[in-house]
Amino acid sequence: MIKKLFCLMLAAVFFVQTAGIAAAAEPDTMQAKLEVVEKTAYGGTQTGALLDRISKLEKDFSTPQPKQSVMQRVDALYDLVFSNEGSPSLVTQMNAIEWGITRSISMKSIQQRVTDMEMTMAGKPSEGTYRTRIDQLAEYAFGSKEIPLVSTNVPANTLIKIATVTPINAKNLKKGDEIKYQAAEDVVENGVLLIAKGAPGVGVVTKVVQARNFGRDAEVNIDFNTMRAIDGTDVETMLGQESKEKMESVAMAAGASVAGMVLLGPIGIIGGAFVHGKNIDLPEGTELYIQTKNDTTLYGLTVEQ
Repeated sequence: MIKKLFCLMLAAVFFVQTAGIAAAAEPDTMQAKLEVVEKTAYGGTQTGALLDRISKLEKDFSTPQPKQSVMQRVDALYDLVFSNEGSPSLVTQMNAIEWGITRSISMKSIQQRVTDMEMTMAGKPSEGTYRTRIDQLAEYAFGSKEIPLVSTNVPANTLIKIATVTPINAKNLKKGDEIKYQAAEDVVENGVLLIAKGAPGVGVVTKVVQARNFGRDAEVNIDFNTMRAIDGTDVETMLGQESKEKMESVAMAAGASVAGMVLLGPIGIIGGAFVHGKNIDLPEGTELYIQTKNDTTLYGLTVEQ
């Protein structure tokens, strides 16, 4: 871990702008809503007549609404899967159960996640609707169908340790490229799990400068925009003062000299003071810290400490 973090601090230059990106917007058409529900449930969109596709989802997740309009039925399915208003969404429940069983979460479809957990616990897939199977998995994870989820606040400047998923190489990147990363460890505050190990995050490259003559290093500027909380909320994140100080303390504990790092500006540029004229080439798995940008209310999972 120290080597990965140290690599980042000595070789890279990052600038995080003050503007963040909010959670993904709700699709604005019925077809788009249905497709995103199908992708989340099954891993891809289904074929066949529209009403048959809706009925399959309603049957699998025990939410038959035959007397409502087609649009109302799709809205109800979308809210069931994604909305945390009033009660935790299906995505939130799945994340909590998967963490309870495996101590991490994946980004696979609900169908695949349910099957994988059943294979882990019982050695074979179960029968019945996905709603029934999810309730059975909750029993495995928590001893009850009731999942210990609570509404909680994630304070601004909460630190998150992440690991890059997208390799960061100045020679291969351009402005606008997406940078994927994931939580390298759980984020727990006051006995409540907020972000689970393996949760995804997304940033974007805002500037790339190649290494040049006369010892001028390459530069890659990245906005670390969001991190997915356990309830599916895309929490706005950034590389700020607290995360810079955390990385500095870790590097110093590993034997780095303060003179070996450059920390500039109110938002933060982190770079190598003695790596000259070199390309930035950070492999997948490079670890660093980012932090939450604002206070955020979401559902967290009560855990034993």
